[in-house]
Amino acid sequence: MAIARTWSAAEWVERFGERRKRAAVTIGNFDGVHVGHQAILKRVCGYSHAADEMSAVLTFYPHPAQVLRPNEAPSLLETIEQRIERLDQAGMDAVLVMRFTRELAQLSPQEFAETFLAQTMRAGVVLVGENFRFGHKQAGDVNVLRELGQRLGFAVEIVAPVYEGIANARVVVSSSAIRAAVREGRVEDAERLLGRPFALAGEIRTGTGIGRKLVVPTLNLATEQETLPKLGVYATETTVAVRDYRSVTNVGMRPTFDGVKLAIETHLFDFNEDLTSAPMTIRFRTRIRDEKKFSGPEELKQQILRDIEAAKKSLETLRPG
Repeated sequence: MAIARTWSAAEWVERFGERRKRAAVTIGNFDGVHVGHQAILKRVCGYSHAADEMSAVLTFYPHPAQVLRPNEAPSLLETIEQRIERLDQAGMDAVLVMRFTRELAQLSPQEFAETFLAQTMRAGVVLVGENFRFGHKQAGDVNVLRELGQRLGFAVEIVAPVYEGIANARVVVSSSAIRAAVREGRVEDAERLLGRPFALAGEIRTGTGIGRKLVVPTLNLATEQETLPKLGVYATETTVAVRDYRSVTNVGMRPTFDGVKLAIETHLFDFNEDLTSAPMTIRFRTRIRDEKKFSGPEELKQQILRDIEAAKKSLETLRPG
């Protein structure tokens, strides 16, 4: 059964009715739905199954920082639709996506808990991380949430952070750590934190055609995702429509051809179709090299052939992502 998505408190009540079940709830942005998020979602599902409640997520769109501090807002790992799809895959029954506004930000912790947790979602238990903050000027923390839960009739569980080993150090899994890894080209670190390869998804778009004529055929990706890997060449796996291919992907400005716009171009192994449009997802497995300007198409082609061989060797040692 697909996750039930609602876009306001009123829609939640209309969708599930006045006699709706109680819900095991978690709250947050869940950008990337990484292994830390997955640990919380697993606990939520456990509570919901034991108590015959809905497993539910309360999240926000756009990201609160985009409204309150736009100059400091993070680039997001995934779109809201991708985020909801991840929550569905994690087994959640329902998600309430609250449109974040300055008016919503003015609610006190008590007003927020009463309106959305107690009245709208009828929370039986609320699970959050230890750094959870909510309400006007983030005045509410986990201790405030516990006090409100006692008054409003829901239990509170604090889920401990998840750690992963990165570069001989233990780091807390977080969306910000994943963004940093992706932007620095450390896609293998991002994969460990996400529990899956970092991926860009979107639609094939028609390119200039220069690469196909002079170098090797590629498919160009148009994506709405905000966080992109560091410019360079990567060993990747690409899904076109519903078929999977091993591939090598360049994220860059195409300096050999004096490019001025960012392009995401992937060359699929054992692929001979001439596509101009289709859904496409690229999963980044390892980084091969930085982007470089070459003397001309022939030198670039020889380098790409070497890149293809390097990508094939890398992918042979990895499990499919």
